Amino acid sequence: MGKITKIKDGISFQIRDEIVCIEAYGENCIRVRSSRNSKLSDERWTLLEAEKCSVSVEVNDEKGVIENGILKAEITGLWGCCQISFYKNGELILHTHDEGDYVTKYEHTEGQNYRTRIIFDSHYGEHIYGLGQEQHDFFDKKGCSFDLKHWNTKSALPVIYSSLGYGFLWNNPAVGRVEFALNHTIWSADSCYQADYLVFVGDTPAEIMNRYCRLTGFAPEMPEWATGFWQCKLRYESQDEVLETARKYKELGVPVSAIVIDYFHWTEQGNWEFEPSLWQDPKSMCGELKDMGIEPVVSIWPTINPASKNWSTMNEQNMLVRTENGQYGIFDFYGQQTYVDVTAPHAREYMWQQAKKGYYDYGIKTFWLDEAEPEVHPQQFSNLKFHIGNGSQTALIYPYYYAKTFYENLKAEGEKDIVLLTRCAYPGSQKFGAIVWNGDIVSSFDALRQSIVSGLSMAMCGIPWWNSDIGGFHSGDIESEYFRELIVRWFQFGLFCPVMRLHGTRLRQSDYQYRHPGVKEPSGGDNEIWSFGEKNYPVLKELILLRERLKPYIIKSARLTAETGEPIMRPMFFDFPNDENCYNIKDQYMFGRDILFAPIYDRGQTERSVYLPDGNWVRTLDKTEYTGGQTVICHAEIDEFIAFVRKDSEVINVF
Repeated sequence: MGKITKIKDGISFQIRDEIVCIEAYGENCIRVRSSRNSKLSDERWTLLEAEKCSVSVEVNDEKGVIENGILKAEITGLWGCCQISFYKNGELILHTHDEGDYVTKYEHTEGQNYRTRIIFDSHYGEHIYGLGQEQHDFFDKKGCSFDLKHWNTKSALPVIYSSLGYGFLWNNPAVGRVEFALNHTIWSADSCYQADYLVFVGDTPAEIMNRYCRLTGFAPEMPEWATGFWQCKLRYESQDEVLETARKYKELGVPVSAIVIDYFHWTEQGNWEFEPSLWQDPKSMCGELKDMGIEPVVSIWPTINPASKNWSTMNEQNMLVRTENGQYGIFDFYGQQTYVDVTAPHAREYMWQQAKKGYYDYGIKTFWLDEAEPEVHPQQFSNLKFHIGNGSQTALIYPYYYAKTFYENLKAEGEKDIVLLTRCAYPGSQKFGAIVWNGDIVSSFDALRQSIVSGLSMAMCGIPWWNSDIGGFHSGDIESEYFRELIVRWFQFGLFCPVMRLHGTRLRQSDYQYRHPGVKEPSGGDNEIWSFGEKNYPVLKELILLRERLKPYIIKSARLTAETGEPIMRPMFFDFPNDENCYNIKDQYMFGRDILFAPIYDRGQTERSVYLPDGNWVRTLDKTEYTGGQTVICHAEIDEFIAFVRKDSEVINVF
């Protein structure tokens, strides 16, 4: 039998080979830390300080009980191990158990670190959502297993929402794995000092999301300009190309909110500045764009190599990600690169000062933070050395500090409307205005379908600002009928995403004329809305004009996001938690509180079924009214989409 002790707002439990602390962490939330070491760490990682709450704690020789609002945890010790049970309103929602002895839970790796596993019983019929994004069709994660590591197209956010009415945050940035099997649920870290997780509850998904944001932070309000259409391609090679594109959109009467200057506009990786021979006057370029109502956005990479003018200083002053064994190179792209160690405060400050001189001082206030995972090859994170620790123990947190670098420095410069487009995220990234996208996905209908799952999964991880490359990133042939159909259906999906952004590297045509022969990383094919055929142009233009008319609705929804934590793009069960049908739907969703969108994502498809939950609904296409509680078959030609609006909502007048 272990020793159970009452502590402030919690319980301490100790046996020969384990120490456990269970404590309240804000209302309706309990945090558990456990370790084979003799004491626990107070490291919070990205957690905010716990809010005060009223807690009841009782202990005796056999068990300890902590009650916090409608959440209760009970710990018992028997035969040299402990078990923890969690109850919501008296109903069991989680229960730990051991498989094997304590060595199975803690396997020594090095120093005071262990490969650590926490095991829970599985619940039949439970649905599990969240866990970040990757390219697959499984919105409900029950029955699946996943690596907890980042790579291009994958953001591993170790937070989930359960249909049993609780949220779970694995508060550990170590590389690891999670499996939601029929016989058990296992969360594991390859190497860590301690296990650390939080269970939080509420009466609705909205309440649980609000509690999660109170733990990790609320997203700021979306700037008005960012709610419109973003033009992007891989890539505009010069200042002249950017301005020509912007002027043409202006001439055609198509509103553009932002235009992105993608990678390799710089002189060298690790030099955060414009190449002067192709970008002769960035300040006047930014001024002209802003006069047209267009926000300039610049791509940042955190890669650097010895050819950079910043290499010597950053290398000698330990501002770079190093390796435990070997040389600096961890990413081979135009030579061996390493990454800025954004977990180091002095590295963040130095990097910002270079970006300030190279971009901000010219008028650029919005940044595209690419390579945010960071992308390394091979993916042997135990060989990476960060300021905050070995990569095996800390690698997941890199994108959090990457966004923090720019958000906090822009804030210090007096900027208020800050958003950052980033390719990866971690719990808490949302408070830095992170707009996450799902990476370099293929231009296919499969990728379009999987992007719906990605967006909804990220929404349930507290990342409300999300988007995908409209049309997919690579292998798109703009002259093919396949792609021309795909781009329209993806534009319709983009219309009802938190951010509407066209991007991609399109195949160059046989008669493609290189504008700047010999330039490093030349542009792909054209990627403006007039590039995809005469029939498509007016369809895409109208979708952009509709997005412009929807901006007041999106801004209002964004304000609610900042206040409550509710995502704009969210699964059906978020608004209809008592409707069992909604937990099995992964290909339609709510866009704000009043719009229901059902994307078409198969080639040649013009019909699909749509489930209408309780209420009265109006189809935007023809203003036909429907009563909820039924499934309807809807038709939509290539220039039509399927959306419904609550009958009493004023937004119906926009369509």
